[in-house]
Amino acid sequence: MIDPGRIIVALDFSKKEDALKIVDELEGLINFYKVGLELFLSEGAQILKILKNKGKKVFLDLKFHDIPNTVYKAVKSVLQYEIDMFTVHASGGIEMMQRAVMAVKEYSYRENIPPPKILGVTVLTSLNDEELTQVFSSPVAREVLAKNLALKAKQAELDGVVSAVSSVKTIKELCGKDFTVVTPGIRLKDANFHDQKIVATPYEAFCEGADYIVIGRAITETSPRRAIITMINPQ
Repeated sequence: MIDPGRIIVALDFSKKEDALKIVDELEGLINFYKVGLELFLSEGAQILKILKNKGKKVFLDLKFHDIPNTVYKAVKSVLQYEIDMFTVHASGGIEMMQRAVMAVKEYSYRENIPPPKILGVTVLTSLNDEELTQVFSSPVAREVLAKNLALKAKQAELDGVVSAVSSVKTIKELCGKDFTVVTPGIRLKDANFHDQKIVATPYEAFCEGADYIVIGRAITETSPRRAIITMINPQ
């Protein structure tokens, strides 16, 4: 069985009752949960407080992307909820990412608490090469773009990136083994891809060097959930 401590379950719901039902069902098995835009906008900071009160680790995936000062202030506003990891878009530029790092350093120093990890989102797993070419109006390989954005995130002193499994090995080689890589787009064998274009199994992700994998609907929309997680084997 794959180490469940490296599995982040995505709570992609609009109501906290639905999200907490998953958390309670996976008690003692999964300790790390992702809160994204849908749940955060519906329930606000309350859901973060509830998860922390339950002793859970929180990955706040809001993908901050704005002018540097706005991102700086936004990061400052969410740090009070003791999140463990959060995202900014690496495409926002080095200055924007550096301002996020500054916000974390200032807050952590003032409060004397461990800083959360900051991850730069490279290329969304819902985009393939064809769609990237349409966006940039010229041929763009997602692997090249992911590599370049990861290097910018490293330069800005982020802790790591969010990237498809196909880019993990290259990113680790370029940015170092301690540079955290979290991989979304994880699907169990023969599962529905939904809106994801770039997918991989848990085994493939860890073989490539991923530190954490994010699994959402493959677990939350199936049952029995505990059994599904325990059956995720390392091969």
